[in-house]
Amino acid sequence: MNPFFISNDQPWEDLGDGLSRQIVGYTDELMGVRVRFEKGAIGHPHAHEIHDQIGYVISGSFEAEIEGQKKILVAGDAYIAPKHFVHGAVALEEGSELLDLFSPAREDFLK
Repeated sequence: MNPFFISNDQPWEDLGDGLSRQIVGYTDELMGVRVRFEKGAIGHPHAHEIHDQIGYVISGSFEAEIEGQKKILVAGDAYIAPKHFVHGAVALEEGSELLDLFSPAREDFLK
């Protein structure tokens, strides 16, 4: 584990459909991930079995949905999706970016 995150040294992973992610850092119990969205890109509604998630809006804006409740979020806002809560987001602007925090870490992102 590297105790420092240098953005230019970390690769972005193209997830397709206008989404890409960059792992900021992680421990066994916590993970931070930057997610970039092209305008209109969708983080389809889903739920996690073991992961709590916070999505913090770094830039742009999103229509976020948690358990069927929708809200427009802008830079500085966040959503909270405990495990089993259905959540998703749609980017309303080009270059919208989230910092997703997961507990515990998403081991599937490291493979």
